[in-house]
Amino acid sequence: MGEEIDVAIALLDRALKLNPSCAVCWQRSGWLRLWAGQPDPAIEYLQNSLRLDPREGRANPFMGIGVAHFFARRFEEARVTLLQSLQEKPNWVPTYRFLASCYVQMGRLDEAREAVKQIRNLTNVVVPSATNWRNPDQRELYLSGLRLAAGEDT
Repeated sequence: MGEEIDVAIALLDRALKLNPSCAVCWQRSGWLRLWAGQPDPAIEYLQNSLRLDPREGRANPFMGIGVAHFFARRFEEARVTLLQSLQEKPNWVPTYRFLASCYVQMGRLDEAREAVKQIRNLTNVVVPSATNWRNPDQRELYLSGLRLAAGEDT
């Protein structure tokens, strides 16, 4: 599956050369880079999508930027941006999952458990498989924090 991400990134890079004002292309390319384990380039691409289309669909790029900061272990920046995503889309389970894990990494277990309560109000699945995150260290950082917040064994 990693090869598929590389092909998709190459195709989006080509699309962006043809149309550098394509906000959707910047956003999708940012997410692909995030899934591929490249948080800093992902932030750049997602910020470009916001700059090009500042009013439409801000929850998605805010979440992606928050996740990228999380994977880069910039937890305070991650927390702030994930909260921005929730302001745009208040019932978005994936954002709550990363926020819960982020709070654990920051040593804020009570807030992590509050985020898990929100998750449980929205879905029965607190800890997902998370196979879309290709970097095993990043995936484990995310899942271990989420499992701890949910009160599961790590």
